[in-house]
Amino acid sequence: MFEIQHLDPQLYRQQTRKSTLVVVVIFAALAMSFSALAVALFGSPEGSNFRWNLGGVLLGVAITLVLMRSVFWSQSWMQPAVYGWQLKRSLMSVTNVMHRVEAGVLAGSPEAMKLLRFYHLGQVEMHRLDGHPQAADDLSGPMEKHRQAMIKMGLEPDQYRLDPAWLERLRQKPDPSV
Repeated sequence: MFEIQHLDPQLYRQQTRKSTLVVVVIFAALAMSFSALAVALFGSPEGSNFRWNLGGVLLGVAITLVLMRSVFWSQSWMQPAVYGWQLKRSLMSVTNVMHRVEAGVLAGSPEAMKLLRFYHLGQVEMHRLDGHPQAADDLSGPMEKHRQAMIKMGLEPDQYRLDPAWLERLRQKPDPSV
């Protein structure tokens, strides 16, 4: 279950830039080292060593990905970037079934109402963290209308958690676009 947190946008951007820089430097060092090693071991002075350079870069990508998931992912300096990735993944999981969410909202489904509210709140948070307050302001009209509809239905409008069960129940319903 993912929960929207209210992070300081300036600190978030500063920390994500720092973690991105660390990962890029590690990747560059690995890719260059493996490329040079591959050319030294298998390359030839008179031929093209493109495949050995490419192999070193691909090995650098693979090892960087393994390091990201197994070592860096749980480090405190990576947490803002991990949170941003999880926020965007959560929003995408709702976007992927948005036609069902919208149909459910029209039908008065509580799960759909909650999912759309989570989506709205997540969008605002993402725009705030990314430094795009105007994009968040553009959502205020539809968000307020939806919030009022939730209150009328007796639903809690503060939907900061994404419950995967809501998505699953929505996916099990017949597709309204068919």
